[in-house]
Amino acid sequence: MLDNVAIRDRLIEDMKNLFGDDQRRIDHALEVFNHAQQIRAEEGGSELVVESAAILHDIGIHEAERKHGSSAGKYQEIEGPPIARRMMMEHGITEPDINHICRIIANHHSARNIDTLEFRIIWDADWLVNLTDMYISASREKLEMIINKIFKTETGKRNARKLYIEKKEEN
Repeated sequence: MLDNVAIRDRLIEDMKNLFGDDQRRIDHALEVFNHAQQIRAEEGGSELVVESAAILHDIGIHEAERKHGSSAGKYQEIEGPPIARRMMMEHGITEPDINHICRIIANHHSARNIDTLEFRIIWDADWLVNLTDMYISASREKLEMIINKIFKTETGKRNARKLYIEKKEEN
């Protein structure tokens, strides 16, 4: 049985191989992974589940584009879990952990059918990366409102304020 570090490293390699020369998607996954590690260090939760879900959260994006002609979140949520499941099974992750990780992937855009600590960490980590593109020109008040509404962990909220409000005030 592989330890968490070995599994994490193999999943990163699998993700990079699947995304190929799509460096933007690789960078996004690794950035979400880094934020997820930081949040988990403060909030707790399963290291294996958080790290695996962070690495694989967008793993279905190319298949969504191929099958549906779109990278929309609803298609990623459909196409990602089967791909992630195959990858995780190859590395000896237990069935309960695989199921949890796949549920996170299957809801990481919609937040429909899951509300575990690990899910909340991935949700916040993904939003920490995605908020840049969506709300860069928003006012401090608007950003504060968005952060309070969207983020699900106190650490995620605090990190978002540091990244988007405090940084904006420095400039």
